[in-house]
Order: sequence, then structure tokens, then C-alpha cells
Amino acid sequence: MLAKRIIPCLDCDLNVPHGRVVKGVEFKQIRYAGEPVDLATRYYEEGADEIVFLDITASHERRETMTDVIKATTENVFVPICVGGGIRKPEDYVNMLKAGADKCSTNTAAIHNPDLINEASKVVGSQACVIGIDAKRRYVENPKENDDKIIVETDKGYCWFDCSIYGGREFTGIDAIAWAIECEERGAGEILLTSMDRDGTKDGYDNYLNKAISEAVNIPVIASGGVGNPEHIYDAFTQGKADAALAASIFHFKEYSVGFVKEYLKKRGIPVRL
Repeated sequence: MLAKRIIPCLDCDLNVPHGRVVKGVEFKQIRYAGEPVDLATRYYEEGADEIVFLDITASHERRETMTDVIKATTENVFVPICVGGGIRKPEDYVNMLKAGADKCSTNTAAIHNPDLINEASKVVGSQACVIGIDAKRRYVENPKENDDKIIVETDKGYCWFDCSIYGGREFTGIDAIAWAIECEERGAGEILLTSMDRDGTKDGYDNYLNKAISEAVNIPVIASGGVGNPEHIYDAFTQGKADAALAASIFHFKEYSVGFVKEYLKKRGIPVRL
């Protein structure tokens, strides 16, 4: 069985020199967490399998700042690095990989231009082409009246999952499960799946969402949004069928270390790299 991955996520505000890492709740209520290079180094030393950098400013003017952050990080951090935010064309993938990243994650640009997935996967390979999906539950009373959506029965009723763009500021009406399937068909190598309902809440991942998409595609799914303790990560792997678990708050504010989480998972029978 393939080892499950633990992935710290750094939401980077690049409007200050060297950048800063922040964390919000449901994509709001931003809180400062530290500097990206320092945190990435700490997580590497704790045993992180990968590290995700998300540029929440995602403006063209800040692209050079992110490039500098990645270059500085990879001097001392030797695990795969994924960069997301503002990746809009194949050249952006190439430039980030040249800076030292191993993968790039795209959300808004891919929804606006799905052909980007085909083009990018041909240029840098599927393994470097990650699609971010930020999804929110939309409840329905009668599943039969929503035959254009993939309906999931949850603990709180029937719902489908709506894809958002622009960092959760705009909704598209696109079904997240159907979109994940299309992304795989177009050449994506991985899905970074965030529950907007759970983001930063520490109530646990939305494993109805994770399970639905994990079972719908044959590429790895990274669960994101809502982790508050190691048991939530265990649940993402067992209930949500995820291949990797992404977390921010519990690591940034030293509630748990990556090593502690991995030891916990190993004791409960989850294959992890120690």
C-alpha cells in the first residue's frame, strides 16, 4: 500500500518583503503565522512529505516574490514543493519549476480555460499538474429535481458541491465531482480538494466530499480544510479515502508537529513515511 502523505500548507501574503504566512477561517478572519521559508524549513525537519505554497495575493507583480521564496526554500528543504495561486498559463508552470518547485496547482485559471490543463500537462507532465478545487455544499430537498448535479447524501441531508474561484469570492455553479472527473480526463495528475465549509474551523475534513471525489477519479486526492487534530487526518484516510492530508493551523501554531501526527497514524495502522 502506498504511504499516505502529510502536507503542511503555507498561505502566503506576498505584499510584504520575503512574504508572510497567514491562516483564515472559511477563507476569512486572517491571522499571521510566520515567514514562509522558516516554516517550510521547520516542517521539512519534522518529516513533512511535501509542502504547498499558495499565493493568496496571486498578482503578476508578486510572481517574482514567490519565485524568490521558492528558491530560498529549496536551498535547505528537500521534499516536493507545490505552488498555487496566479498560475494562469503553461509558462507559469515552467517558471515555477525552474525556480525549484515540483508541481503547480491551478484553480481559477483552469475553470476559465479548461484547455490549460491539457496544455500544461503536455508541457510539464501530469505529475506536475495539480488542480485545486474549493468546494461548498449546496443542499437540495429533492435529489431527483437536480439531475444535472451529482448528489451526495450527507449527515445533514442531500447536497451537491459548488466550485468556487478567486479564493472563494465567487461561485461558478460547476459541480465539483464532475469537474474533478473532467480534470483527470484532461491530464491533471492530482486534485487538491478544499472544503470551504470546513476551512479553518478545526471541525474535521468534509469526508463526504473527499470520499465522493476519491472514488470518482483515479488520481491522488489531497484532503484540505478543517483539520483540528490527528484523528481528523486519520478519518480523511479511512472515511474520506484521501491519498494525502493537508493542514495548516495545527502545524503553524504548534498544536501538533508533523512527526507527532505521523506516529499517531502509524499506531493506528495508516502507512506513513517516518
